[in-house]
Amino acid sequence: MIRRMLLTLLAGAAVLLVPWTVYLAHTLPDRYDTGQWRTAWVGFDVALLLCFAAGAWLGLRRRRAAVPLLSATAAMLCCDAWFDVMLGWTSSERWASVALAAFVEIPVAVLLALAARRLLSTAMPKRSVTLRDIAMREDPRFQRVTRELPAGPEEIARRTGLARAEVTECLKTLEDTGFVRKDRKGSWLSIPQDLREPRPDDYDGADRERVTAFLDAKYANEVALLSWAAEHRDEFGPWSTAQRTSTRLTEEEFRELEAEYRELITRYCQRRRRPAAGEKELSVRFYAFPPPEAATV
Repeated sequence: MIRRMLLTLLAGAAVLLVPWTVYLAHTLPDRYDTGQWRTAWVGFDVALLLCFAAGAWLGLRRRRAAVPLLSATAAMLCCDAWFDVMLGWTSSERWASVALAAFVEIPVAVLLALAARRLLSTAMPKRSVTLRDIAMREDPRFQRVTRELPAGPEEIARRTGLARAEVTECLKTLEDTGFVRKDRKGSWLSIPQDLREPRPDDYDGADRERVTAFLDAKYANEVALLSWAAEHRDEFGPWSTAQRTSTRLTEEEFRELEAEYRELITRYCQRRRRPAAGEKELSVRFYAFPPPEAATV
């Protein structure tokens, strides 16, 4: 409903602007004296400066809020280029304005638009776990292969002891399901995904039993992992943390909290594609649920 209203608004605005533009083209004078000329341009440049600064800050932190800001900055640069050229066309600085627009303002606007698109496209793919995913999780070969990434097929085969054909088959399956991709140098890289739990009610017969068994095993493993972490909590040094709290939220606020967590974890999962010195694999979990006394109300 909201999408339809937005599309109607955009289409209506485009239609209404046609006669308005024709009217302005026939009625506006070629010359017009106005006040506050300096304030208008200085204010515009100050706004542009603030957009650059805020965009740099958000972009460095891979915040998705940088997407609309970078897009707005690109649009403002295009406007700046247009008015610089048009309003200075009859002045002695005409070609300087053209050069500035062609070699600075427009290229920078394009780079900002591409950066916004890149930030938008780096969100982790969201989908539900499928039966094919469950089959891969049940096959230990896939775990052994992904644990060695990034690497080439030969290197993976040497490290895992698997045959080259097995490694190639596993990588092809992982690529088809979006878990890995090959870079320009031929190495395979992991691709983080935002996987949602499957719903047993979406399946019938043996498939439903298989999904239910998968979820039961998944949470049993989670409980075992948490118990192990509690027993070894003094062995992790600076590489562990824990936080728990209780709060009262509406369902809308709870979804907002979940969205912010997913944005945060996406940013850190995609911080870099290749290993860095001093890094360590960490198990990160987020659980939020009503306590027993609230759940039984």
